[in-house]
Amino acid sequence: MRAFVLHEHGPIENYRLETAWPEPAPASDQVVVEVRACGLNYLDVFVRRGMPGLPVRMPRIPGGDIAGEVVAAGSAVAKSWIGRRVLIDPSLVKSHGALGEHADGGLCERIAVEEAMLIPLSDGVTFEQAAALPIGYGTAHHMMLDRGAVKAGETVLILGASGGVGTACVQLAKAAGATVIACASSPDKLARLKALGADHLIDYSKEDFSRRAWEISGGKGVDVVVNYTGGDTWVPGIKACRKRGRILTCGATAGFDPKTDLRYIWVRELDILGCNGWTRAGLIDLLAQVESKRIVPVIHEIYPIDRAWDAMRAMENRALFGKVIVRP
Repeated sequence: MRAFVLHEHGPIENYRLETAWPEPAPASDQVVVEVRACGLNYLDVFVRRGMPGLPVRMPRIPGGDIAGEVVAAGSAVAKSWIGRRVLIDPSLVKSHGALGEHADGGLCERIAVEEAMLIPLSDGVTFEQAAALPIGYGTAHHMMLDRGAVKAGETVLILGASGGVGTACVQLAKAAGATVIACASSPDKLARLKALGADHLIDYSKEDFSRRAWEISGGKGVDVVVNYTGGDTWVPGIKACRKRGRILTCGATAGFDPKTDLRYIWVRELDILGCNGWTRAGLIDLLAQVESKRIVPVIHEIYPIDRAWDAMRAMENRALFGKVIVRP
């Protein structure tokens, strides 16, 4: 079968499209899924570059967000799964970790996964919509609702709002009844964020987003800052937060070791809340919200597997709005 494979850390050119990759065979508690759509995440960039203290066994197939159809089942798995549409929860049940990082992901034609990772997919959700959800939207759901407890009447500042996690945060905050301030770096992205429901827009390439957010909030500061970029945005994000506000983070795409200013944290009694991943319950809730059209997964582009290099470049260069999907 065809598979898009990383053979060693380094540049994008280290991926190879293999045309005779071994076919997966299910263990007794596994199924084989025909991959119909696979979503990419910035996690795939980190895996390719290499992460200190987090070794990745090579070769590795990227792509943790997978939707498809069950085509085979192991001896201990009910045969009724065969032919069913499914979303795969990327969390590995036995060994922990995630697909695409600790085990091969979905940039291939077929994948074997444990039955416990399957979530039934209704006909009301497309494969592409489902594949946009797990790692990005699932993490946003856990961060905004479980950890951050965003609620109606609050003002939420979202940095990096045009990416996969960001577009999810905008929609989840609006669905919760919050006022959303969305930050992005171009008029086109800001216009699309407004169409998603953002109430206020900040072009951070042209103005100080912290000062502008303070003005929008009437000089009180925002209730919640969503900052999964880190780097140079960390201190300005803290400054934008009101007394006893919350700062939510689930990553550090612009740098994990930023300068900080502890004075704001103790004087304003701020809560900094981390989020590491998603929950199965959150994925099930997201599927229900997509089916009822309360949330619409934002898809930047759908690429065939022989253009997976282009998909990876679009994500790494941040030349996108929403999720990147590959059809094997």
